[in-house]
Amino acid sequence: MSTSSDWNNGQRPPTLDDSVPFTILRPETQSAPVVFASPHSGNVYPQEFIDNALLDPVALRRSEDAFVDEIYNTCLTYGSPLLKANFPRAYLDPNREPYELDPAMFESKLPSYVNVDSPRARAGLGTVAKMVTNGSNIYRDKLNFEEVRSRIENLYHPYHGALRQLIEETRHQYGACLLVDCHSMPSIGEPMDNGQDNSRTDIILGDRFGSSCAPWITDLAQSILEKEGFIVKRNRPYAGGFTTHHYGTPDDHVHALQIELNRALYMDEENITRLPELEDIKKRIETLINQLCAIDPQRL
Repeated sequence: MSTSSDWNNGQRPPTLDDSVPFTILRPETQSAPVVFASPHSGNVYPQEFIDNALLDPVALRRSEDAFVDEIYNTCLTYGSPLLKANFPRAYLDPNREPYELDPAMFESKLPSYVNVDSPRARAGLGTVAKMVTNGSNIYRDKLNFEEVRSRIENLYHPYHGALRQLIEETRHQYGACLLVDCHSMPSIGEPMDNGQDNSRTDIILGDRFGSSCAPWITDLAQSILEKEGFIVKRNRPYAGGFTTHHYGTPDDHVHALQIELNRALYMDEENITRLPELEDIKKRIETLINQLCAIDPQRL
């Protein structure tokens, strides 16, 4: 299988025929009450999707949280697993409700159970997105709902089944779990964010304004990151998506914290290639991973 870095050397990207919906990287022994997830770093594209897209392969990748799984994979060293989606966000977004869709994208009326009214769906950034991060449309033609339903059944639900299992395994072992949902943000925001300039912010921590994660955990993460020299903000414009909202239940001892890392710190956003600074960013994020994994489970 080709790697993501091969794309810019003229090779075809890997396809879903070569892969599975997700990968779980596990430490030899889980020794920390923390689970890391990277839902948007997948780069395994169905060939039919590539062939029928309006955009070239590199443009399709501009919705990816490219290299985020690589930045966080040191969590294994500190006893925590990492779940990463292999399918790309441009094809299916697991950080949405399972059926959060823009009806204008489809050739026929959608079933009544589909959420067509959410802000994300109306903006074309639902479970199946209409556009990539910079606002460029993905599809030539309107979609068939059954094909999209198949994506959700075969990719979305297995990913969330794996995430639920990791959380429950961790809670069974430790009585609690901290889920860290790992993302990246463009230096210029998505269309829904009105092109907000994120260039002066390095990291945004999202805890649904304190509802998905105990405030002391977010305080701790911010303190660690600021000591590492990052400029950190909270919740605006990224308070957390479906994952933090759905899994973050502090009263049940499951905390969910979303971390958005500015892509300009470590990658060329136009060409989706690593910058030399990536290794330094990874080392600084490792400090956060180390200290989160050292949290006493009885505090969670």
